[in-house]
Amino acid sequence: MATLTDDMKAYIAHNLGFIATVDENGEPDLGPKMSLRVLDDHRLIYNEMTGKTIMKDIDANGKVLVAFANLKEMRGYRFGGKAILYREGEYFENAQKWAEEGHHPAPKAAGVIDIDTIWTLDPGPKAGELYQE
Repeated sequence: MATLTDDMKAYIAHNLGFIATVDENGEPDLGPKMSLRVLDDHRLIYNEMTGKTIMKDIDANGKVLVAFANLKEMRGYRFGGKAILYREGEYFENAQKWAEEGHHPAPKAAGVIDIDTIWTLDPGPKAGELYQE
C-alpha cells in the first residue's frame, strides 16, 4: 500500500480529481468526482452520487485510477488501486456527513480507494514516472 505525503494531501484538497474505471468488457469510463478527498494516509474516499457507470464498474471489479491535475501549476498525481463501495456503516456515514455539511446530494454509496501505486504527472524528465509503490 502506498502512502500519501502531506504535499499530496494538500494537493488533493485543492484540486479536482477524476476516476477512471473499466467494465467487464474492458470498456473504459472516466468521470470527475468533486467529492474526492483524503480518508487517511493510504486511502481516498468519495461520495458516489450518480450511481451509474463508475459505480457499476467498481462493483464489478474495483479497479480504479484517480488523477488530480492543475493546468496553471503544471503538476499532478495519479493514484492506482482498488475501490470498494459501502452502502452502510462507518464509511457511508462519513459520506452522508460530508454531503450534509456541504449541502450536497445524498450519496448512494461511499467509495473507498486503497492506493497501491502513485505516479507523478508533472511535466519534464520525471513525467509519468512511478512515485511510489
